[in-house]
Amino acid sequence: MADTGALTVDFAALSGVEQLRLGLRGEAPMAPIARTVGFELVEVEEGRVVFEGLPTRAVYNPLGTVHGGWMATILDSACGCVVHSLLKPGWNYTTLELKTVFHKALKADTPVRAVGTIVQMGRRAAFSQAELRGADGTLYATATSTCMVMEPR
Repeated sequence: MADTGALTVDFAALSGVEQLRLGLRGEAPMAPIARTVGFELVEVEEGRVVFEGLPTRAVYNPLGTVHGGWMATILDSACGCVVHSLLKPGWNYTTLELKTVFHKALKADTPVRAVGTIVQMGRRAAFSQAELRGADGTLYATATSTCMVMEPR
């Protein structure tokens, strides 16, 4: 993911999916947290996004497994970005609630994919969900999110 600095395009005039696609191609800045904790956006379409990550021992908890906060962070990104993918130009959103369920302990160096999908998109609220799975299909965690959708001022 590239941080390109100044944009040559009017970012606010683009739809959410167009903004995310610019970031995916490295033509617009992406959220720095993804690079910090080790995951990236790899697919985006209206109503569906995919993040891939490879947790390291640096994100372990005292029990010797990946901290739930790491899993919640990638799932939060998937839930939020799928809402972002449906925004009209100038619109915005913020997460109101995130519920994460941990199904299985995750170990370092296990490649995972977080797939976010939209449940319902309204004028004022959006509902999304995401699953975190290993390359072999193992389900590690799921999340649901409620977001507030805001029109331009």
